[in-house]
Amino acid sequence: MDIMKLRPLFTAISLFLILGAILSIVFWGFKPSIDFTGGAIWEINSSKISEDNYKEIFSKNQIDLKNINSLGGNNYLLKFNDISLSQKESLNKSLKEIDQDFKELKFESLGATLGRELLEKTVFAVVLTSLFLFLFIGRRFRDFSFGTSAVLAMLHDTLILMGSFSVLGHYFGAQLDSLFVTAVLTTLSSSVHDTVVTFDRIRELKKQTYQLDWVKLSNKAVTETLTRSINNSMTIIIMLTSLVLLGGDTTRWFAAALLIGVVCGTYSSIGVAIPLVIFFKKHSKKK
Repeated sequence: MDIMKLRPLFTAISLFLILGAILSIVFWGFKPSIDFTGGAIWEINSSKISEDNYKEIFSKNQIDLKNINSLGGNNYLLKFNDISLSQKESLNKSLKEIDQDFKELKFESLGATLGRELLEKTVFAVVLTSLFLFLFIGRRFRDFSFGTSAVLAMLHDTLILMGSFSVLGHYFGAQLDSLFVTAVLTTLSSSVHDTVVTFDRIRELKKQTYQLDWVKLSNKAVTETLTRSINNSMTIIIMLTSLVLLGGDTTRWFAAALLIGVVCGTYSSIGVAIPLVIFFKKHSKKK
């Protein structure tokens, strides 16, 4: 199977996705949740207060209700900007007018400083992960072109994931929160996983058939690992698709982020990482 003859197509697809992601981020940006901007989280249990009641009460008290999620069992999770003690008392009074016996299950306030700290730690984690993977894969395969290719493919997936959430935020209101950070870091792992498996097969074949050039070697390695990679990814994709379609509001966007990351990781291991290795090998041969 001559998959590597599709390298120009893979390049065109990747450039299109990367350009779309960059343009989306530049023009639309993101919709950060209170995990990054700071604010308050309030979980309430009541059989009499509906979602419309919550929206009406917050509007009446001139408090911007950022998000409201139904957790089932008459539980609602409300997210809004940080409020004063007097404002919270006013909300309590309004809620008691509808349901005297409503229960406050949780109330947390998150400052903007903690939100910025989470963002800084996320960026630091991505940079540190990229550096360690570059060094580990480079030393493991005794060839830093493998490490460079794996890291570039990983960053390719991360950028597309972020661009996708910019689009989802613009059209569907998807917000960046701490779960999105988890999804990004998971994407880094899933992106490298299939790539390393294919790289390892290339190394084994190189020892057995050192006469083959890198294109034929890559085709043979991809052909032998493709079925395993697709089967492995499809089991995850089916599960995540079910969560996106049938899951609750609190996990839907997290599952969507993981789904995008897994699809990108499966594609990039073949369409980005391997072509980059071939490019670096041809370039070094010319030198």
